[in-house]
Parts: sequence; structure tokens; C-alpha cells
Amino acid sequence: MSAAQPLILFNKPYGVLCQFSGGGERATLADFIAVPDVYPAGRLDADSEGLLALTSDGRLQARIAHPGNKLAKRYWVQVEGRPDQAALRQLAAGVLLDGQPTLPARVRRIEQPAGLWERVPPIRVRLAIPTDWLEIELREGRNRQVRRMTAAVGHPTLRLVRAAIGPWRLDGLAPGQWRYENPGDLLSTGRAGWR
Repeated sequence: MSAAQPLILFNKPYGVLCQFSGGGERATLADFIAVPDVYPAGRLDADSEGLLALTSDGRLQARIAHPGNKLAKRYWVQVEGRPDQAALRQLAAGVLLDGQPTLPARVRRIEQPAGLWERVPPIRVRLAIPTDWLEIELREGRNRQVRRMTAAVGHPTLRLVRAAIGPWRLDGLAPGQWRYENPGDLLSTGRAGWR
């Protein structure tokens, strides 16, 4: 791969802003990645964690981030309470956000992902209210979409970790670590499947 147009996969820690400057007292991408001229292909909120792709290739950035390309993004979501089958079906079928339905999503209940690191600071725990883990795969990217979807079905998100973007996975990256990745044939074929 050409060093002029790298694809970087980064495990964004909780609290880090998805920008290289202007963070004030808050950590930004510049505190972790010292590669010039790369930019996030999509964003994660400061209070979300996990996989972020960065590149200097405008076509690849658009292929990853533009909602029209419907590149799958997979999330591990810890929610308040235990969603029943009706809530899971509603999440999968789509919920109304700002008067518009979300696209259908893949949703399933999971155990806490193996090897998941402790969040700093930890989530708030209420002894009388259990939590559950869901895996949600979306092909669109509205502002704070996963959080808004789970809240719409009565189960607010407590922790949100992006585990995969298209063919790329979080595997092997600790929080704050990054690696170069080959974009493969994503641009030439438009494949968006999982490896």
C-alpha cells in the first residue's frame, strides 16, 4: 500500500474527540495518531468507543462514510434493562427518528463480548436495573443513531462500542492503538461484506 494514502484502523477510547485539533482539555486523535494528512471516514461521539477508519483517500473516505453507500457498521451496545422480543423486532424493523424511519437493521442479543476492556470511567450501575448486551448492524449513519434507537424502544444505551466497519474489525486493537490496513477491493468492487 502506498504510504501517501494509508488506511488506518484506530480503537478510539471513551472521551476522545474525533478531530485532530481544537479539543481544549479533551483528548483528540492527534494525541494518538501522528500520521499527516489522514482524516476520519465517519465519526464516533466522544462517549462512544471502538473502531474508527482514517484515510487520506477521498474516494475511500466517501465509500466508508457516505450514507448512500450503505456500508455495514457493527456495534456492541450495552443497554439499560432487558429488551424483550418485541423491542428487538422493533429495532430490526426500524424506528422513527425525527419523523423518518431508520433502515432495517440486524439486531441480536449477545453476551458481553469476550476480551472487552473496562471502560474508564465505568458506566453507571443501578443495582435494581439489569443491563443487557446487543449487537446492532446498521447500513446508515444518522447522528447518534444507535443511542436514539435504543432509547426509542425504552432501553437507553449505557455503553457503545463500534466493532466493525465493512470488512474491517476491531480484533487485536487495544484502546488507543492503531494499525495500517489494506483497503483491499472495497473501492474497485464496492463489496461491503464481513470477512
